[in-house]
Amino acid sequence: MTEPYVHRISVVIPVYQGERTLPGVVGELRPLTQGFRTPGGRLARVEEVLLAHDRGPDRSDAVIRELASGDDWITPVWLSRNFGQHAATLAGMAASGGEWIITMDEDGQHDPADIGVLLDAALDEQADLVYGAPANRPPHGLMRNTASRASKRVLQTVFGGGNAAEFNSFRLVLGEIGRSVAAYAGTGVYLDVALGWIAARTATAPVTLREEGDRRSGYSYRRLFGHFLRMVLTSGTRGLRIVTLTGTSVFVAGLLFALYLVIARLAGVVNEPGWTSLMVVLLLGIGVILVALGIIAEYLGVAVSTALGKPSYLIVRDPALGPLAHTERAAHEGSTARTS
Repeated sequence: MTEPYVHRISVVIPVYQGERTLPGVVGELRPLTQGFRTPGGRLARVEEVLLAHDRGPDRSDAVIRELASGDDWITPVWLSRNFGQHAATLAGMAASGGEWIITMDEDGQHDPADIGVLLDAALDEQADLVYGAPANRPPHGLMRNTASRASKRVLQTVFGGGNAAEFNSFRLVLGEIGRSVAAYAGTGVYLDVALGWIAARTATAPVTLREEGDRRSGYSYRRLFGHFLRMVLTSGTRGLRIVTLTGTSVFVAGLLFALYLVIARLAGVVNEPGWTSLMVVLLLGIGVILVALGIIAEYLGVAVSTALGKPSYLIVRDPALGPLAHTERAAHEGSTARTS
């Protein structure tokens, strides 16, 4: 009889202010390291939890050391200084070894029990990237929730930021894709934008967000605005393409208007001496400048894509041999899954 397939999961947690909340999160993950069954009946096991210390202001480092000393499935990842949540997440991904990677926050708002929900969505929809879609209103203020939704919608519709409305720090991604992104992503690149470059299919799964423990959020409105600006700057070159199209449109409109002025002057409609020639030179000159800026923007677009680390391609293993091929549900004998 063929042994049931067990999906191996690495959990990556960027840690900034986790002194009070991190032990509880790790405690909830501990039973999952013994194996568990997803709501859809698949077998899975959390084989490692990577705690990427992002040099926060509290004693998270001491808590990480204590947790790692008690369980060999906990792996600390020490960053040299504070680099930010996405950089810390990338560092944890780079150090992971599971065939799936779960990323989640250290503040307790993401429920580890929902990991199985994300895995089921990936297998049912054959998606290599799944975001947790909050089934309840995120536990933040009304202004922050509204600003978050609006900024993601602008990013998606105006700047071509992929499925920005789905971006969430509670995500499941194929291990080989997550580690590849960690290897090539440029400095300051927005993690979800980079994942969208190579993920063949993205899905969402309903999850319930909990309160963020007993600490204040590390994100001020200033930092959140910087977060949004980074999304825009790394989402692609559509902003530069807008400059190109605007310049070309103005040049064509200026050329047509200049032609009209010449005809109007010859027909005697415009009689002001020198005005027609001045306007023609001004319109054509501005048009040429804007077209030149558009050409420069196109060159910048190539440079930006290179600087961000956007790959021309990514080689992966045969999908029929990877975890997405194992969609079967295990028989219902027992409730846990163990691997040697």
